[in-house]
Amino acid sequence: MRWLFLALAITLEISATMALRISDGLRNKKWLAPILAGYALSFTMLSFSLQAGMPLGIAYGIWSAIGIAGTAVIARAAFNDPLTKTMSAGIVLVITGVLLVELGSH
Repeated sequence: MRWLFLALAITLEISATMALRISDGLRNKKWLAPILAGYALSFTMLSFSLQAGMPLGIAYGIWSAIGIAGTAVIARAAFNDPLTKTMSAGIVLVITGVLLVELGSH
């Protein structure tokens, strides 16, 4: 269950961030409720993952790394935001770092 909760936390966080982008930085107030709900539910799912026994460093690392990568890729596809080779290399480094933390915890 802890992995399911973490996957839901990541999905909700990325969704809320995409809604924030759609809202034009909260200029369009109709997106405020979905944004707040998405972030609140994301943190709730993250807490459930921790309650189910996932170590904080692992949960938060995976949550943030996939959040960064997912947000960048989806923003590129949905909004034509930049995703340069340098940015892609940074994403790979973030994910590699999280994997090293994960491997080091065993």
